[in-house]
Amino acid sequence: MWQQRIEVEAPYDFSRVLERLAQDPLSAVDIEKQQLVMPFYINETPVAVSVRSIGTKQEPVFLVEANYPELKEAILSRLFRMFHWDRSLLPIHKHFLQTELRDIFLEHEGTPLVLESDLYFCLIKCIIHQQLHMKVAYKMTERFVKTFGQEIDGLWFYPRPEQIARLSYDELKALQFSGKKAEYMIDTSRLIVEGKLDLERLVDATDEEVMKTLLAIRGIGPWTVQNFLLFGLGRPNLFPKADIGLQRAVQKLLSLETKPSLAQMEALSKRWEPYLSYASLYLWRSIE
Repeated sequence: MWQQRIEVEAPYDFSRVLERLAQDPLSAVDIEKQQLVMPFYINETPVAVSVRSIGTKQEPVFLVEANYPELKEAILSRLFRMFHWDRSLLPIHKHFLQTELRDIFLEHEGTPLVLESDLYFCLIKCIIHQQLHMKVAYKMTERFVKTFGQEIDGLWFYPRPEQIARLSYDELKALQFSGKKAEYMIDTSRLIVEGKLDLERLVDATDEEVMKTLLAIRGIGPWTVQNFLLFGLGRPNLFPKADIGLQRAVQKLLSLETKPSLAQMEALSKRWEPYLSYASLYLWRSIE
């Protein structure tokens, strides 16, 4: 097993990261130890990666541990991107201190936008979460992974597209997925296996190109693409203004009697550019 010490620019609050991830029953989070163990697929090899905070919000330091020393560079590269270690949160924080989101950003200072570890699973997870309450969505995702994924040393690794592409729709419906959602999940997996959808190519595509590519797939709408852009590709300037949670957060922020209109949401968002993804994240956090 190898270890790597990582120093990150402040502010960075790993306890906020763990709080959010702990909501997911599949997460292997230890709040007391400030540690997270994650299931990665690196070149289709399942790897358990431990990340532990050994610093503070103002002096963030992490200890990363994993097997497979030959995969060390690939693992660290993914971690830096996933956990926002590759760029500073400070300019974003300073930007929002000049806006009506000042108090929320002070309260949640140093909270990064954390990405999913895998583009395929991120997209499938977004499809699962469509039109579901968060707790129900987590439960359905857990059921899916524990049925078709694999458990290694107590850690659940999500299934690969090849596995899901071979399923019948009835096998997913047996887990209480709707017929339509079962079709969307399996058909999307088949497109990936057949080479008709290459998620890695979307990493370097523009937001508009990603939207155009994914919206052409049956069962994928704007909400799903926006969440994929946010939590799969880590795009910095996204504000899903039709999201009910965001609307509730803005209603609370501005003490509105009713939820804001899409026009109001659009007008507000103009003042928060070019970091709309962080406005979205912190607004969600403000009502959790």
